[in-house]
Amino acid sequence: MGRNMENDVINLKSLSADSPLLNYNYWTNLSVKLQVRTAQHSTIYKTKTPALQHKKQLAFHQSMAKSRFVFGGNRTGKSVCGAIETIWYATGLHPFIKVEHPCDGWVVSLTRQVQRDVAQAKILQYLPPEWIVKTVMVSGSSFSPAHGVIDFILVRNIFGTVSKIGFRNCEQGRERFQGVSLDYVWFDEEPPQDIYEECKMRVLDKCGDIFGTMTPLKGITFIHDEIYLNSGNSDQV
Repeated sequence: MGRNMENDVINLKSLSADSPLLNYNYWTNLSVKLQVRTAQHSTIYKTKTPALQHKKQLAFHQSMAKSRFVFGGNRTGKSVCGAIETIWYATGLHPFIKVEHPCDGWVVSLTRQVQRDVAQAKILQYLPPEWIVKTVMVSGSSFSPAHGVIDFILVRNIFGTVSKIGFRNCEQGRERFQGVSLDYVWFDEEPPQDIYEECKMRVLDKCGDIFGTMTPLKGITFIHDEIYLNSGNSDQV
């Protein structure tokens, strides 16, 4: 898509718990309408640009880098960034990056419980129910997915088909991350290195995106070297 193949790191350390966030509800619920343009597909139009209220979040979403990470403290809006980025890819409604086809991706959490309580909860909070085609559960009921653990969600997109948001957690081990080809992976918090490397392989053939939202609690790790410092000077990172 003609995008810069470098790494972008957005530091949210200056934010506090009550910092204003991007007006995401405006984007996902009020600023789009569905209009049938032809018999072949439906097109979604953004009616106007909402007030963008925090420049750090805006910088993350506007970045053209293939690898983008947000580092910050708790309650600073990191997971909100990741959830909205995921929804924009799935629906094709990204306001800053041209999404050219239906996208399949993963949301990767550290544990099942963290998946349910954080990343999955944010996706369900900001993804309008009318865009959801089907929710498949690992445990719990699809009639109340917030109280269970989701396997994947099929989402309507602007191309007239569906995209897939899959969920994985690091407790499953590296083997559960093998085999598929993906358009993006969102890491909500820092994963083990073997799972990170496996996910990089998942987006390789589609030249997909890796983005992460994390509080750096583990000290100087491979993420610090590979992402923050880009110690390998890779044009892919």
